Amino acid sequence: MRCGKVTKMATKVELRKITPSELDKYVLENHHEANFLQTSSWGKTYEYDGKQVFYFGVFSDNKLCGSAVAILKPAKRGRYLEIPGGPILDWDGKKSILRSFMSEIKDFAYEQNCVFVRMRPNIADTDKHRELAKNLGLVLSPMHLHAEHTVMLDLTKSEDELMAEMRRQTRYEVRRATKLGIKVEYSTSKKAFNDFYDLQLETAKRQGFIPSERKLILAQHDIFGDKARIYTASLDGKKLAQGLILMQKPEAIYHEAASTLDGRKYPGAYALQWQIMKDAKAMGIDRYNLFGIAPPNSPHHRYAGVTTFKTGFGGEQVAYLPAHDLVIKPLHYKLVHILEEARKKRRHL
Repeated sequence: MRCGKVTKMATKVELRKITPSELDKYVLENHHEANFLQTSSWGKTYEYDGKQVFYFGVFSDNKLCGSAVAILKPAKRGRYLEIPGGPILDWDGKKSILRSFMSEIKDFAYEQNCVFVRMRPNIADTDKHRELAKNLGLVLSPMHLHAEHTVMLDLTKSEDELMAEMRRQTRYEVRRATKLGIKVEYSTSKKAFNDFYDLQLETAKRQGFIPSERKLILAQHDIFGDKARIYTASLDGKKLAQGLILMQKPEAIYHEAASTLDGRKYPGAYALQWQIMKDAKAMGIDRYNLFGIAPPNSPHHRYAGVTTFKTGFGGEQVAYLPAHDLVIKPLHYKLVHILEEARKKRRHL
C-alpha cells in the first residue's frame, strides 16, 4: 500500500494496519456514534466464518484520526471489500483526509483484486453528505448495507420518560404483558443460540424473509461472549418471542429476532423489548438501536412488517447515508450493478 497524498498544508495521510485492540480503543474513546459493526468483535465474527478481515488506522501526520474494519467478500459476482457502519472518520472535517482515505483504500482493494469497495458510514442521510460522497468519487450502491433506517432510543432517560414516549397502544401492550404474567429471561449459552436459530428458521418460512446462517449466529456467541444474549418472552412455559441482543457499549442492538405462532396472540414481543431496555439501562448503556425499519412510503420494504411495532417505542427515527461504492473495475462493476438491481427488485430489498 502506497503512502497517502501530501496536501498544500503538508499533511501526510496514511492508511496502516493496526491491531484489533488499538482499533477498539480508538473507536470507543473518540467516536460515540459508532456501533458494533466497526469493532473487532464484528470483524472476528467474519473471521470465524472464514473471511479475511483487515483492521485499518487512518493517520494524519502520524496521529490516529480514523479507522476501518474492512471485510473481504469473495462473492460470485466479484470480490469486494465491505466497510459496514464505516469508515470511522470525521466526515465533516478535513476533505484532504477523506480524499486520501479513498485513494488509499482504492489502492488496497485493487491489490486484493476487488471490483469495488462498499461502505455505509454512520452519518446522517443529508443532501450535504450525499454531495460529499459524490465528490469523493463514490456512487450510490444498488444494495443496502445493514440497517440504513432505524429507531434509536435514549436510555439515559428515566423509565417513566421512556414509557411516556411510547405510542399509546405500545404502552398498553407493555402493561398488559405484565398483567398476563409474561416472563422475560435471557441466556448466553450456546444451546440458547442454537435453539434461537431453529426458531428463526421457522419464523423466516412463515414470514417470508431470509434468515441468517447458523454459523454466524453461533459466531456471535463465541466472539461477543456475555455481551451477546438470547432474550426469551414466554407465558406458562410457552415461547412467544426471542431476540439476539448485543450489549456492547455505548449501544445495545436488537440484532436478530424470532417468534412463534403463540406470539401473535400475546404481547410477548412488547415485554421482550421493555426488559431489554431496562437491562441495558442498568448496564450503563446509552442507547438502544432497534436496527431496521422501512423508510417512509415503502410498503414493500424488507422491514415494512416490523416498522409500526418498532416505531411504537418512541425514540428518534434515524436515516443513515445509504451504502455507496468506490468502483475499482468499472466494466466489471457495471455487470455487478445490473445483477444487484435485479436481485433487489426480486427480493423486495
